Parts: sequence; structure tokens; C-alpha cells
Amino acid sequence: MKLLSIAIPCYNSENYMRKCIDSLLVGGDDVEIIIVDDGSTKDRTAEIADEYQALYPSIVKVVHKENGGHGSAVNAGIDAATGLYFKVVDSDDWVKEEAYEKVLDVLRQMVGGDKVLDMLICNYVYEKEGEKRKKVIQYRHTLPQNEIFTWDDCHHFLKGHYILMHSVIFRTKLLRECGIRLPEHTFYVDNLYVYEPLPYVQNMYYLDVNFYRYYIGRADQSVNEEIMISRIDQQLKVNKIMIDYLTERKAELVKNKRRYQYMRNYLEIITTISSVLLIRSGTDDNLEKKKELWKYLKEKDRRLYAWMRGGIMGGTMNLPGRGGRQISVRAYKICQRIFKFN
Repeated sequence: MKLLSIAIPCYNSENYMRKCIDSLLVGGDDVEIIIVDDGSTKDRTAEIADEYQALYPSIVKVVHKENGGHGSAVNAGIDAATGLYFKVVDSDDWVKEEAYEKVLDVLRQMVGGDKVLDMLICNYVYEKEGEKRKKVIQYRHTLPQNEIFTWDDCHHFLKGHYILMHSVIFRTKLLRECGIRLPEHTFYVDNLYVYEPLPYVQNMYYLDVNFYRYYIGRADQSVNEEIMISRIDQQLKVNKIMIDYLTERKAELVKNKRRYQYMRNYLEIITTISSVLLIRSGTDDNLEKKKELWKYLKEKDRRLYAWMRGGIMGGTMNLPGRGGRQISVRAYKICQRIFKFN
């Protein structure tokens, strides 16, 4: 059995996937690299994947499948994984060797220990095109370092400071136990990936290393603002799934105050992003969709709606008229700094 399975969702990725795969091969035979070719048709993605499998048969596994989108590729990676732990690395991103080796050392130490590690958290770095200074997302003031801890040991997460797909490694069995299945043909499902497993996460470990390098800058990237607006219905789909998940499991989730607060605050920022993008689009149809989103939340949980509407982020999303919409753009700039939209 492998120590760590790493899934690389690939769709027409020939121009950058080699850099990603090469950075992961450093892990050697402790690692299983699962290249998921998500129905690539326009380039040599499938051929390159097969080439790596032939060169490194003990490390690289290739899954060829019909196109189903990023979430479908992650699902396929989870299904194929044989490692004790599981990570997703997008095909245009990469990892740093020194930090990678430290991550593997920690995972080795956890195997067979007294406590089962559910989630390992590391730092990630925004590799934004054209920026010399790289923004590092770290958790030094929020999470205990170099020890197993629980939700009760976490400090307060600042607004916009969340655990994203880039920062986490999950226990593979936990992902299967929680039954996560990301929607197909839908962007922004990475928010569900770091949300739905959380009720199952008990023991965590934070390693303060800059492990994951998150590339921002391609014109066709899903976090490009214009593309996000064009795909707003997919963002709203994910947003509503998150509302359903939190509200329908609320009785269970509120038993752990820190975890519930974290999940509630994460939902708040996702709802803010949805609202800002709908406002930024400037169309009457999308302004109506914003009203419908907040109505959906209200019908699901009036108390949650009131809390979110009364907050700084939610309050600015619902100010009336053109002046109110201008104020909401300020909240967008906060989101832009957090998520580095290009």
C-alpha cells in the first residue's frame, strides 16, 4: 500500500502537466501519482500521461475517462487511490521538493500512531503571473504546529483565511466514509471538497512549510473574473449545495462550536463571492439571481440568513440601488485579495 496518492486532473494540459508531474515524482515509491485524463481531445495529454506510466510503472497510474469536469476527475482519483492519504494537485500547479519531503516524513510518522490523522494542512503560495512578491497563505496564528490537534484547539480564523484544496491532504478512507461525490461538469467544486469532509475530521496536523504552488495567470483559468461571471450558474449550484449541507446537518454540526463557526464563515465568503459576481455582471437577470440566492438561504435557515445578512460582508451585498452596488464592489476587492482573481 502506498503512503500518499496524488490525483492530477488533466484536461488538455500538455503545455504544463510535465512540470507538475516531475515535481511529484520526487516522492519516489512512497507515492502514487494518479494522472486522470478527463477526456482530453485537443492535445497530447493522454499520450504524455501514458508516457509517464511507462517510464515509472511503480509510481504513476493513468485513468482515461470521458470528460466530466474537474469534480469528476477528482472522484475518479479517489476511486483509484490505494494510498493511506490523498491529495489533489491541479495540472498547472506544482510542489516544492524540500517541503514535499517534510510532508512525507510527517505522514510516515503518523502511520500506526496512537491517533489517526484525518487531515494534514500545509501552506500554499500564489504564483501569480507578473508578480515578483509571492503571497504565502499560512496558518501560524490559527493552528497549533507540529502536533496532532482537534477543532477545539484551533484559534479564530480571520475573514477570508480558510483551508483550501491547495492546503489539505485527507486520509483516503475518510473521503470514502464521508461519501463525497463532486458534481460533474461543474466548476468551483473544490469548495465542496474542503467542506463536506469536515464533519468527519477529528484529528489534524499543521506543518508550516510552503508546499503547494498555486499558479494564477492563464486567460482561460476558472478564477478569471470574466470566466467566473460566464459560469455564474455553476458557482450558484455549488453555493446552494453548501447551504443545503450546512443547514440540513446543523443539529449535528453545532455540537462542535469551532467547527460550525468555521463552516458558517466559509459559506459566508462563498455567498459573498457569488453575490459580488452577480452584481459585477451588471445584468438585470443576474441581479434577480442574487435576490433568489438570498431568498434560498432564508427559506433554508432564517437564523443563518439573519446572521449573514447582518454581517459586514452580507450587509454590503444587499444594500439597495446603484450606491449600494458600488459599496459592494469594495467587498469584492477583499475577495479579490483573498482568492487572487485574475
